[in-house]
Amino acid sequence: MLKTVEGVDPQFRADVLAGLKQYIPSIPARWLYDLRGSELFDEITRLPTYYPTRTEMALLDQIAPEIAGAVRPGTAVIEFGAGSATKTPILLRAVRPSAYVPIDISGDYLRDSAATVAEEFPNVQVIPVEGDFAREVALPATIRNRPKLGFFPGSTIGNFVPRSATDLLRGFRDMLGAGAQLVIGMDRAKPVDRLIAAYDDPQGVTAAFNLNLIQRINRELEGDIPDDAFRHEARWNEMLSRVEMHLVAMRDVRFEIAGEPFSFAKGSSIHTENSHKYDERSARLLLLAGSWTPVREWTDGAGDFAIILAEALPERFAP
Repeated sequence: MLKTVEGVDPQFRADVLAGLKQYIPSIPARWLYDLRGSELFDEITRLPTYYPTRTEMALLDQIAPEIAGAVRPGTAVIEFGAGSATKTPILLRAVRPSAYVPIDISGDYLRDSAATVAEEFPNVQVIPVEGDFAREVALPATIRNRPKLGFFPGSTIGNFVPRSATDLLRGFRDMLGAGAQLVIGMDRAKPVDRLIAAYDDPQGVTAAFNLNLIQRINRELEGDIPDDAFRHEARWNEMLSRVEMHLVAMRDVRFEIAGEPFSFAKGSSIHTENSHKYDERSARLLLLAGSWTPVREWTDGAGDFAIILAEALPERFAP
């Protein structure tokens, strides 16, 4: 078997090889976010058709003082999947935390964005943690005894199927502890043509973001997938209330990854990402199933996007 490039995450290799052997071939969406993928996603967020980022930022700017009023003094803000930390300054300016802990799987991108935040907020202790927030991550010992506010914007929770989303939220609770708070963004369902436009922009940036996964596999896992063998496709799944991203085979294609052979027939696909859309009730039920109790909820004027403040209340023996 061929060796992978030195320093490559072994979990990336395991997920790709296992995922492509599934009945429905798929690769976890977190592997879209290498350095180039993170840069492309940052570009996506500025596209005219991609409404979630600007809508959430405007809403967050509006409600930040209310969030700050509910947060305990000396709180440490822990951001899950910090990326470029675009929305972070809005929250930090209002909350004035004692520490900021961004967690992200893309180490280079994480360190760059953390340095930018540290420069803007010299009085806040910035402690970047490189890791996959979907798995167990150890928080810095220096914030162990401080009140904690989790920050999970961008409707990233929508990338997870409901079972995984529930497990993720429970993991956040375990990580942050009873009494912690969570600010989470959730995208709402809306007309299909608007949703598809947000995930298949005419400029082709989202396509480049999705196809970058193939380039990463070729580069890091000794893959030989032809550059022109797959195309990007966004689909709306009404039954599951989600937009799906796929890499669809343009022709019958055979290739190897880490010495293992794979073949795809024309029209078959690799499922790379989901973006679930929640209505008011399903969002609250998801949080409750994940051991978080919603306490406040805000939406923009058009009802396109919601930001929810939830608390990790002490476990109860009975209803």
